Amino acid sequence: MEYTLLGSTQLRVSKLCFGALTIGPLQRNYSPAVGGRILAAALEQGINFVDTAEMYRTYEHIAWAMKATGLEPVVVTKSYAYTEADMATAVLDARRVLGQHIPLLVLLHEQESEHTLRGHWPAVEYLLRAKDQGLVQGLGVSTHHIQGVKAAATIPEFHMVSPLINVSGLGIVDGSRDAMIAACIEASGQGKAILGMKPLGGGHLVRQRHQALQFLLEQPWMAAVAVGMKSTSEVDYNVALFSGQPPTDAGAPFQRQLHVDHWCTGCGACERACSQQAIHVKNGRAVSIPERCVFCGYCGAACPEFAIKVI
Repeated sequence: MEYTLLGSTQLRVSKLCFGALTIGPLQRNYSPAVGGRILAAALEQGINFVDTAEMYRTYEHIAWAMKATGLEPVVVTKSYAYTEADMATAVLDARRVLGQHIPLLVLLHEQESEHTLRGHWPAVEYLLRAKDQGLVQGLGVSTHHIQGVKAAATIPEFHMVSPLINVSGLGIVDGSRDAMIAACIEASGQGKAILGMKPLGGGHLVRQRHQALQFLLEQPWMAAVAVGMKSTSEVDYNVALFSGQPPTDAGAPFQRQLHVDHWCTGCGACERACSQQAIHVKNGRAVSIPERCVFCGYCGAACPEFAIKVI
């Protein structure tokens, strides 16, 4: 496994980051024990970096894996909090489940531009104090927007940017793959660690996963890549690839789909939650636009009827 220093945090992390969205209730809906066993296999093979978020509800899965292996990875989590009080709750909740000693980084979730960053600044001010107190080891943003990367690059207090980036540019909201790469290079030049996400475009690129992952591995500005893994065979495949070894067979490529149950009321909460404009209400029912969907499951998290799932 290849390791790197995570920007100015000086944390040593594996270039392969375990994306915990896949094992949680927004996607595969594994129990903490079942999902935890997959993560435990990853930790035992040298992955020491885990990506999660407040809304993913996978802290218990991570805690299970840590208890099972005795290993404590670096964890990066994300929160939509605007206020100091809400961000304090988010950080303390993560610490309560994950423990007081693991290295914890906190990102503002799904930032779009300088404007949205300004709106979240009270939460940033809390994180700066939390860093001084040792509650967090770094802060930054996650984003599907080129403008979000550019805005974060100008803020000296930020340590990390987690942009949506893949070989085809799938899911980038406001421009091309090459424009996103240029923004990432700019942010890296300003000292921000870059944690790439959606390397397989939410699953659209799974049939060319070797080439898609290799593309990001070849980017010299990329500190690490968060890859969702739903089985130990996928862990084995990705560990081999990121270690420069011939990948093992990960089994048949898994094609995700967005499922809307018959009890959908057409309230529109999913449409409002989707930054990709990949779901809309038609004839009183939510309908997905597959070519735009990156299968994040955020629409399902917003659904008051629990009628939407990534399967």
